[in-house]
Amino acid sequence: MSQTLLEMTKDLVMAQIQSQQVAPEAMAGVLHSTYETLRNLETAESAGGNGHSEGAAERLENQTPVNWKGSISKHSIRCLECGESFKQLSLRHLSTHGLDPRSYRDKYNIPRSQPLSARNVTTRRRELAQQIRPWELAPSKAQAEPKADSKPMAKAAAKTTAPRSKAKKAVAKV
Repeated sequence: MSQTLLEMTKDLVMAQIQSQQVAPEAMAGVLHSTYETLRNLETAESAGGNGHSEGAAERLENQTPVNWKGSISKHSIRCLECGESFKQLSLRHLSTHGLDPRSYRDKYNIPRSQPLSARNVTTRRRELAQQIRPWELAPSKAQAEPKADSKPMAKAAAKTTAPRSKAKKAVAKV
C-alpha cells in the first residue's frame, strides 16, 4: 500500500465532505467508522487471501459494531448500508438495500422511537405538529362512529324542521 490507512481514511472523508455527502460536524464519527472499516478490510484481506470471499465479508460484518448514533447529525443522516447522506432515510431508499425501516432498525440496534431523519428535520416536524395540533382536529371515536340508535333520531329531527315556504313549493312544482 502506498498510503497508510489513516491517510486513506482522511482522503475518503474529505472527499465526502467536499461533495456534501457528510456534514462537517459529523466528520469525527465518519472518520472513526471509515478507519475501522478500512482496518477490518485490511485484516480480512490478509487473513482470507484475496478478501473477496463471502465468508470474509460475513466475518467483517460480524466484527464491526456500528455506532448508529454517529450516523445522525444536525443536518443529515448517513445510511449505514451504503454511506450516503440524506435528510431522512426513506422507505424508497431503504428498499434499494432490501430493507424496510423496521428491519433497518433491527439490523443496527436502533430504538423504534429514534426517527430515521436529521435532527433539524425531526425538530421542525415536532414544531409543526405542536402548531397544527392534529390530535385536536381528529374526530373522537364517539363522533366518528354514529350509534345504531341515531338513525331514528335523524328522521325525527328531519320531521321537526320548518316546512318550505309556499314560494319554494311553487317553484318546485314547475
